[in-house]
Amino acid sequence: MAQEERDVSLTGLTEGEAKEFHSIFVASFIGFTIVAIIAHVLSWNWRPWARPLADLGDGVQTAALTIVQYLA
Repeated sequence: MAQEERDVSLTGLTEGEAKEFHSIFVASFIGFTIVAIIAHVLSWNWRPWARPLADLGDGVQTAALTIVQYLA
């Protein structure tokens, strides 16, 4: 009995199987990206994380004072 030799790549997939896997992978990636964008928009609406630069200076000063207290 002669076995059929399949034209496979290093992954063991034929060209058709690789194309099918690629299309599923791309669709999954796009779906994940859309869900991530929606999650970021919702979390931004709930608690915006970007504040004016003046507020950032206060946070840096507070963090520095806290670190200095632990070092002293």
